[in-house]
Amino acid sequence: STMDKDALVDYEYPDLDPLPSKIETETIPPCDPTADDMLYHICITAISVSLTSVHFSLTQHYTDVTKHLLICSLSPVNFLDHTQHKGLAVAVFGVLLCKLWGLLISTNPLPFTTDSTNKQNWVILGVFYYPALYYPLLACGTLHNKVGYVLGSLLSWTHFGVLVWQKIDCPKTPLIHKHYSLFSSLPQIACLAFLSFQYPLLLFKGFKGAERTNATEDLSSSYYRDYVKTILYEKMSSKVSTSSTDKPKLPQRVTDAVRSYIYTPEEAFRFPLKLAISCVVSFITLYQMGLVLISAVVPTMQKARFGVDEDIANVLAGFQIILSPDRKEVVRIVVYYMWCVEVCYISAMTLSCLVNLVLLMRSMVLHRSNLKGLYRGDIYNVYNCQRTIRASRPALVCWMGYTSFTAAHICIGMIIQTLVFFLCLMVAVFLIIIPILHRQNLILFQIVLSMWPFWLMILLAVVLQHITARFCFIKKTAGTRDLTNRGNLFLLTYLLFPVNVLIGVLLAIWRMIITALFNIVHMGRMDIGLLNRNVEAFDPAYRCYAHYLKIEVSQSHPVMKAFCGILLQSLGQESKAAQKSRDAEEGIQLVQQEKKLHKVSSAKRARMHWQLLYTLVNNPSLVGTRKHFQLQTADNFLNGSLNRTSKQGSKKEAIPKEAEAAAASN
Repeated sequence: STMDKDALVDYEYPDLDPLPSKIETETIPPCDPTADDMLYHICITAISVSLTSVHFSLTQHYTDVTKHLLICSLSPVNFLDHTQHKGLAVAVFGVLLCKLWGLLISTNPLPFTTDSTNKQNWVILGVFYYPALYYPLLACGTLHNKVGYVLGSLLSWTHFGVLVWQKIDCPKTPLIHKHYSLFSSLPQIACLAFLSFQYPLLLFKGFKGAERTNATEDLSSSYYRDYVKTILYEKMSSKVSTSSTDKPKLPQRVTDAVRSYIYTPEEAFRFPLKLAISCVVSFITLYQMGLVLISAVVPTMQKARFGVDEDIANVLAGFQIILSPDRKEVVRIVVYYMWCVEVCYISAMTLSCLVNLVLLMRSMVLHRSNLKGLYRGDIYNVYNCQRTIRASRPALVCWMGYTSFTAAHICIGMIIQTLVFFLCLMVAVFLIIIPILHRQNLILFQIVLSMWPFWLMILLAVVLQHITARFCFIKKTAGTRDLTNRGNLFLLTYLLFPVNVLIGVLLAIWRMIITALFNIVHMGRMDIGLLNRNVEAFDPAYRCYAHYLKIEVSQSHPVMKAFCGILLQSLGQESKAAQKSRDAEEGIQLVQQEKKLHKVSSAKRARMHWQLLYTLVNNPSLVGTRKHFQLQTADNFLNGSLNRTSKQGSKKEAIPKEAEAAAASN
């Protein structure tokens, strides 16, 4: 619409054109670093293959020692171990995500070729190349020995040094924005720097554990037993403490609501490895997506704003829009409006990032609550129905792809959120804020004011229903509430039926807006369903999350692992006791030989011989090791000792009785 000329002229727009009328665009030529990318990848690929072979030979050696499957030892990390160091896996996944991001955006997906005609094929090849390239970087920490830490240190230093070298040589690139490549590589540099520091730190600490597998290291940890002790203590304290039925006050409720969005670590609970990786991957995805949205749109909008000249007045005149008779004033008005659009976009993108960060913290709190609830057996709180927590084919597929699905949902969620927030801010700025500042073109306010009888009727109808419901149709009797004046209630219901139809239209519009905003805001979260709980199985993201929890709980339950650790500990103690008994037997035989050399008397030697035989025969821990008693049934033993009263045992125990009589006589 044509704006009021006098008002536009009187309003002083800020000077937003710091550049001259003719803008010199900076041309960034392609940059070739001294550390050639193709040569570097050829060398690092050969090194990675060599390290993989070394890792294969080392794991094969340790596999022969521990008698485990080789395919298990070749795993880069145990994703179901809650007690291992999570930093290495998190950093490698961060590096891999940054490489995948560059793979999708770069014109040359792979450094081995510059063919851009078959980019799709090279992207598919790169999807499998980069995980294989960074596999040794993660697998070097699997062996838990000094050789692996040395190889990991050398490999991480190589990746880190070459990447920093390339960014110093070529800080500006023509991709999207001149500084986009530099800022996009910052998370990758941070992850490689962490690996370059962590591997030497592990080597310095001298961690030893090559003779044990990841499973035994996991079960031998005290974390699971401490978890069991904690939940038992909480159970006992909950029985002792009395529950308060008082409703919390408003400050307390506000404090609890804020705490529900702030994740505070607990000593008795550790995040599963895949959840920790998902959180870091989500944060890196937020950074990369925000950087793309800023670098790809804001510079273009700035160029368009700086390139506005006096010819814009003729363009607007062609659409019957006359902002001002002065061409310079028209330029200032258009530049000001374009600056408002730019501010709205940056604000929308910033708001989307902040919302996703807050929701990420909320997801961490909810993850812990869901896992602890399923550990206790509270299935209805998570699934809203009775389900069996066990491994299945769909659950395993969802568990494998959960981290990747999280990154993808955050990307799509940020794009949709930025667009919706941008449109909402544009409506607010150009229909509310700017008209108020200009005191002109109050179109929205004029429409609302012209409908004042309708709004007054709606308001009076709502107030009337609330007041009559409060004072006329509800009575309190002996602490209870009941309906009264039912005839008048039925009459008022009938009379207000047409008005309530109009109110229902407004409620339906408001419901649509709230539902759309809620789903858009929570688009990046997989831990909550965007559908009704009765049909939440049709939400693929929440269904994936529910299946993911099945695998984590069924395969990594802390109580189950604590029980398995205690069993392995008891078996280890029994094997050590058996070894000590065998060593004692061999020692006694050596003592006998030494005493023979010292010419001990035959009576003393016989007494010692029969006492030793009697002790060994009646030792409960050695009964099963004697060949004579391997033919005995379980009924012939009572608490680990031979049952003398059994008939079968009496027939085959002549030698033990003779031994007992001889020992008694001696």
